[in-house]
Amino acid sequence: MLVELIQSFFAGLGWPWGLPEWMQVGLVILAKIVVILVPLMVCVAYLTYAERKVIGFMQVRIGPNRVGFFGKQMWGLGQPIADAVKLMFKEIILPAGADKLLFLIAPVIAMAPALAAWAVIPFGSEMVLADVDASLLYVLAITSIGVYGIIIAGWASNSKYPFISAMRSAAQIVSYEIAMGFALVGVLMAAGSINLGDIVAAQQGGFWQWFWLPLLPLFVIYFISGVAETNRAPFDVAEGESEIVAGFHVEYSGMPFAVFFLAEYANMILISVLASLLFLGGWLSPLEGLLPESVFEITLLGSLLGPGLHWLVVKTLIFLFFYLWFRATFPRYRYDQIMRLGWKVFIPLTIVWILVVGVMIITGTPPWFDVA
Repeated sequence: MLVELIQSFFAGLGWPWGLPEWMQVGLVILAKIVVILVPLMVCVAYLTYAERKVIGFMQVRIGPNRVGFFGKQMWGLGQPIADAVKLMFKEIILPAGADKLLFLIAPVIAMAPALAAWAVIPFGSEMVLADVDASLLYVLAITSIGVYGIIIAGWASNSKYPFISAMRSAAQIVSYEIAMGFALVGVLMAAGSINLGDIVAAQQGGFWQWFWLPLLPLFVIYFISGVAETNRAPFDVAEGESEIVAGFHVEYSGMPFAVFFLAEYANMILISVLASLLFLGGWLSPLEGLLPESVFEITLLGSLLGPGLHWLVVKTLIFLFFYLWFRATFPRYRYDQIMRLGWKVFIPLTIVWILVVGVMIITGTPPWFDVA
């Protein structure tokens, strides 16, 4: 359908012969990328607004309430736009002893994987940009590249505080990626596939069929590891202001700093979407199996209560709320506590539960692994 729309558009501009096939394919892919990235950037911008509002509410403060649209305050809804404009016009300061090329490339290396991973994220049974068989493996591989942006930023700044922070952050990310990887091994064992769409399809049947219950320890470890991997509170030792000023990006200003900021929030959304897909059934409805099938056949009611993109959005928002709740609640861990939690608690626990999942699969534990 999208191809026909593009062809009719160019025909209306006086292009009677239509488009070559290679150009049609390229435009369709470009249109899909825009459809994914534009809402993602809007969500990233307003996640910063939601964070300030939610934490303000928890701490009995007001939060942003001045900048609105059309001359009205409107609860401060224009604050992310104002922040973006401010950062666009701020001066980009390059430290005298910095490696200027690497200094400017580092934010791009941190941001690019956070965006490239969305190429294989399914938003529905047929709503995906690239439906590759090893989509989960692709996400793990591409997101692992982001740590290089942090390391390069700390080293290229030619300052001891960013360098120390980059080393701490890199060690933390690598440590929790191991625990996260083991947690995902349990998911692919349960689903029998490393395709994200197939993993969601394996959870059909209702709320109790989702993988959150048989993989509960792996579910908890995955999400906590995701919080640690994104350097969010209470694991934000890379930005421990009382110890190392402001972390690996302390020498950055203007748009390069904003790109690091956007990468962090884009990764938060990515971790939340993956948690929804892998453990909570993605776009599947929690009411499936609880309501009679005749309810889902009603046009309007069935579209609301049945499977759809809206369920994936709701589940993702719940995980993002936990991100904000953690920041408003827990104090920052010491670095040795963070490393001990990852290496001595999470990794052994994931290995043990992988063995438990294997036993459940062999014995055909119902209802998740009932081969009958």
